[in-house]
Amino acid sequence: MAILADCFGAVYGLDPDYVHERLSEREALGSTGFGRGVAIPHARIAGLTRPVAVFLRLQRPVDFASADGMPVDCVFGLLSPDQAGAVHLQALAGISRLMRDDRMHARLLAAPDADALYGLLVNVIDRDAA
Repeated sequence: MAILADCFGAVYGLDPDYVHERLSEREALGSTGFGRGVAIPHARIAGLTRPVAVFLRLQRPVDFASADGMPVDCVFGLLSPDQAGAVHLQALAGISRLMRDDRMHARLLAAPDADALYGLLVNVIDRDAA
């Protein structure tokens, strides 16, 4: 969670310690290990005006207490504003659909570098926004 919190801090200017605390609080309620090597840690935090996300592909899979018992190598973090009930759930559902897509999952795992990962994700976001 610390690496994910650091990424949210670097990309969105959020306090990594606060993000880590909120993500850890949510994870304590139950694993966000989605299955198939994917985790979707998420939390609602004060100070945001819209949902923000970070995607990490780990070099070494980690145990995430996923329901299927598989270690996680794809982490899709989501933070939403404190009062973003429906918006937060819609964002989670969108990430879930994306990560259940076998072709997209395979592409994310096979992407050779960060630029390729970014390109894949931006293309999906642009396609879905149209």
